[in-house]
Amino acid sequence: MSAPVRSPAAPRWAVVGNPENRRVGLFARAVEAVGDPPPRIVPWARVLREGGHAFADDEVVRLDSPGEDAEVDRLLRDLDEPTRVEGTGLWYRRLTAAVGTLRGGLRLDDPDELAVLFDKRLCHARLAAAGVPVPPSATSGAGRPLAGWEEVRAAAEELEATRFFVKPAHGSSASGVLAVETAPGGRVRATVPVEVTPRGDLHNTLRVRRLGDERAIARIVDALAPDGLHVERWMPKASLDRRAADLRVVVVSGRATHAVVRTSRLPMTNLHLGGARGDLAAVRALAGESWPEALEICERAAARFPGTLCVGVDLLPLAGWREFVVGEVNAFGDLLPGLTGLPGSGAEGLDTYGAQVAAVHRAPTDAPHRHQPRTQPKNQPRTQPRTQPRDDPRSAHAPR
Repeated sequence: MSAPVRSPAAPRWAVVGNPENRRVGLFARAVEAVGDPPPRIVPWARVLREGGHAFADDEVVRLDSPGEDAEVDRLLRDLDEPTRVEGTGLWYRRLTAAVGTLRGGLRLDDPDELAVLFDKRLCHARLAAAGVPVPPSATSGAGRPLAGWEEVRAAAEELEATRFFVKPAHGSSASGVLAVETAPGGRVRATVPVEVTPRGDLHNTLRVRRLGDERAIARIVDALAPDGLHVERWMPKASLDRRAADLRVVVVSGRATHAVVRTSRLPMTNLHLGGARGDLAAVRALAGESWPEALEICERAAARFPGTLCVGVDLLPLAGWREFVVGEVNAFGDLLPGLTGLPGSGAEGLDTYGAQVAAVHRAPTDAPHRHQPRTQPKNQPRTQPRTQPRDDPRSAHAPR
C-alpha cells in the first residue's frame, strides 16, 4: 500500500502548519536535504481566519499538527488558556471543517481519513471492522454518546471491565485521559493528569494524580462528556525493566519504518508525563518471533487509511510479549527527532521526515490524490515520542 500521490521529478512542496513549530522545521530540513526547493509554508492561523487556501495542481501538500500555537488554539477552541482540557469537540469540528476548505494540490493527508483519525470512536470501529486487534470498547463507532460518569460506569459494566480507560474522543497526548480501577464494595480510583480549579475548569498538569473519591472522578468525566467520550478496556501490558511498556510505530507509505519504546510506572507512557524511552533491542529480543507480527499489525492498521502517507500507531504489547493490540492511530504521530529507520525498513539512516520525502519521490506518477473543498467531511459527526509543547508542556493540544 502506498499513499496515492504523484511524485513530480522535482516536487513543489507545501506544508500547512505553524511556521515556528519544530515539526515544520524538521520537515523542511528533510526536503532540502534531498535537493528539493524549500516548502511553501501556509500557517494554520491564516487558513482558519481566511476560510481556506488554494494550492497549485502540482504542489505536494502536507498537513502538519496545529498544536503548540496559542493563536491557533484560540481559533479552534475559543479559549485563552492553552492548558484547558475542555473544548476538544469544537476543536475537532473546526479543524476538520478547515481541512475541508483547502483546495487543489497533491495531498498527503486525506480529509475524510483525518476526520476518522481524530475521533477515537470512529478510528476504533474502522480498525475493528478490518480485524485489526484493538482493546474491547463500548463506544466504538458513532452511535453511542455518553452523557457522563453514570453512563461511563454502565458502559464499563457491559465490557465486564474492572479496569478501563476513559478518553476524550478527540483528545491527544493523554489530555483528559482517566485510567480507572474499580473494586468490590463500590471502590473506585483513577489516575489522571488533570487539575480541577475551584470553579470546575479542567487543566492539564505534568503532575499525574491518583483520585480515590468517586465524586471527584465523576466531576471530571461529567465535564469532559459534552466533547465526546471513548471507553475501552485497560489491557494488561507487557513490562520492561519492571515498567509498563508500549511502542509508537511510524508507518510510511504502508511500511513500518520507525519504532520507539515508551515505558512508565504509570498507566500512561507519554514522555511528558514521566515516561521514558526503552531499549528497542531488548523489546525485539523479548518479542522474538512475534516481532514481525507486531510490525505487520501496525501496517494493517495504517492500511485502513490508504490516502494518508504517514501515521503513528500506538502498539500495546500484552503480558508475555506474544500478542499485540493497537491502542490508537495518530495522524501527526511522526515527531521522533533523530530516530532513524528500522533495519530492513527501507528507511535506514533516515528520520521520519526523510522517510516521507523519500516515499513521495518513489511514488507512482499516475496516481494523483487531489482534493476539492467540502463543507463537511462525510465521517464528521454533526453537532495524536515526546509531544509536549515547546512553550507549555501542559497544553491540551500537543500534536498527536
